[in-house]
This record gives sequence, structure tokens and C-alpha cells, in this order.
Amino acid sequence: MKVVIQKVKEAKVVVEDKIAGSIDHGFVLLVGIETTDTLQDIEKAADKISKIRLFDDEDGKINLSIQDVKGSILSISQFTLAADIRKGNRPSFIGAMAQDKAHEYYELFNEALRKEGIDVQTGVFQTQMNVILDNDGPVSIVMEVKDGKVL
Repeated sequence: MKVVIQKVKEAKVVVEDKIAGSIDHGFVLLVGIETTDTLQDIEKAADKISKIRLFDDEDGKINLSIQDVKGSILSISQFTLAADIRKGNRPSFIGAMAQDKAHEYYELFNEALRKEGIDVQTGVFQTQMNVILDNDGPVSIVMEVKDGKVL
């Protein structure tokens, strides 16, 4: 599982000229689910994201979690994170989980974040989306989880 975590001042996702989800301060998550991912990986990723400290405290030190600042999450499914570009010039997406199972895992991931008390907005699974965001920092982290461990 790969997740790109971006700290934002605000963000929204637009589908067919309509806002599907929007947040004020928090994270935009680009979520890539791969064929080898497990439910343990989903739980570990959600736990880490809910606790990672990427927000400034009163001293300007990166020391607060999304829960501490009462931020929200805009979660966007992103199968292209599973791209393999080692051969040729066209990416292979064979490492991306099959659509039905990926959709189930994506929903379980978002629900795990909600269970942590975080407001989670989403785009529309397997749909062309426009994601509009105001990066804060910018702070962007690429997280990979395999076998229940953050790599």
C-alpha cells in the first residue's frame, strides 16, 4: 500500500463539475492499493496517518497530529501509485489491486480513519477527478506499508 500524505490549508475534489468532497486544514491522501496488500496493512496505514505529527505547535515545531489540530482528510483513490516504470516508457499497473477488492479495501481504510475520530471526505472511486489543493509548507510524505509494517 502506498499513500502520499500532503498537508493542506484547504482542498476539494470535483467530479463532473460538482464538488464531491472538500476540507479545510488537514491532509489530502492519495491512496494506492496493491495486489499484495492486506487488511493488516490498511489498519497500520490508518493508525500511522492518524498519529503522524506534521502540524506546527505553538512554538512553530512540527509536533502535532491531525487529531490534535482537529483537521480533516480528503482521501483520493490513486491506482497509478502502483505503477511499474522499470521497463519501457509506458507504465504497467499490474501491481494495482483488482477494482472490486481495491474499492472494498479503500472503503475499509477510510472507515479506519473515521474510527480514529477524523472527518474523512472522499472522491469517487474509479472516476476522473480534479483535485484542487492549497499545500501547506509544502509538506508531503510518501508512505509505504507492507506486511503490516511501515517501510
